[in-house]
Amino acid sequence: MSEQLTHDTISISKTIKATVEQVFAAWEDPNARTIWGPPSDDEAIEFVENDFRVGGIDVHLCGQKDDLRFQVETRYYEINSPNLLIFTECVKSENAPLSTSLITVAIAGNGSLTELSVTIQIASLVGSDMIKGTRSGWQIAISNLAAHLETSTRETQ
Repeated sequence: MSEQLTHDTISISKTIKATVEQVFAAWEDPNARTIWGPPSDDEAIEFVENDFRVGGIDVHLCGQKDDLRFQVETRYYEINSPNLLIFTECVKSENAPLSTSLITVAIAGNGSLTELSVTIQIASLVGSDMIKGTRSGWQIAISNLAAHLETSTRETQ
């Protein structure tokens, strides 16, 4: 087995001031995901394919705005609107595989508050730095999602 092969489970929970339907819609809409998904203002996500359905595949490029070097293929296995998503993500750079993850997104709420729980089971083929970057990127993205939805909710009230 490669010395670079590393596994981990990342769990992220966040209470968001938005309805479960609003939170789910932000995952479903690729335009919204390009807003809240990048972990910094210097980074971007660009969708090449979007097929948000069970069995569907999304493909997006991501990285620094001037260097979208990472390709992410997302395959959906369970979509139970508005409460559950289960999908895999395979990350490549220059056609070399970097990681594969199984991701579960559980969305539960009551009224205008939603509890979002994201579990990422990752296998990195390039060592622990990929896992550290995945953990940090997802934590920031989920915080961005909350801020995006809470700003949108205030603007519509």
